[in-house]
Amino acid sequence: MLLDLKDIFVSDGASKDVSDTLSLSDVEIAGEHPFTSPVELSAHVENKAGMVTLELCTVFEYHTSCSRCLVPIERRMEYHFSHKIIENLEEDFNDDYIEAPDLSLDLDELASSDILLELPTKFLCKGDCQGLCQKCGHNLNLGDCGCDKREIDPRLEALKALLE
Repeated sequence: MLLDLKDIFVSDGASKDVSDTLSLSDVEIAGEHPFTSPVELSAHVENKAGMVTLELCTVFEYHTSCSRCLVPIERRMEYHFSHKIIENLEEDFNDDYIEAPDLSLDLDELASSDILLELPTKFLCKGDCQGLCQKCGHNLNLGDCGCDKREIDPRLEALKALLE
C-alpha cells in the first residue's frame, strides 16, 4: 500500500489514520512459511511542528516449531513501531529517519521489514522447554527417556572398552 504523505508534510498538525492487511505467506523462515494469515496493519501519521511521525501497529498469527523440542507453536504477535519521516536525507546512512523523497511511503515494505527484523531468532514452546534427548530424540518435556546421560571424554573411550 502506497501511503500518500503530501497533505501531511504541507500542514502542521495534519494527521491520517490508515488500516490495511499485508500478505507475508510467501516469506520463508528456516524452511517454514510461518505467516498463514494476513498481517493486520494500522498506522497513524502526524505532522507535529514540522516533524512527521508514523506510528505503526501490526497484529498477526505466527506458526513455527519450538527451537528445542520441535513441537508446533502458534502465537498471536503484536508489534508497535515508531518512525520519523523526512523528505530528503542529508546523510547517506541514517537509521533514525525514513526518507520519502516523492512524499509517499510504501507501507507494506516498511511493515514487512520491521516485522522480520523484530521477530526473535528462536521460539520456545515454554520457558523451561527441555528439548530432545541427544541420544534417542525423545521429547524430554513428556518425561525421561531412560538413556544414559553420562558423557564420556572421547580421549578415555579406549579405557572404557578395556573395562567392559
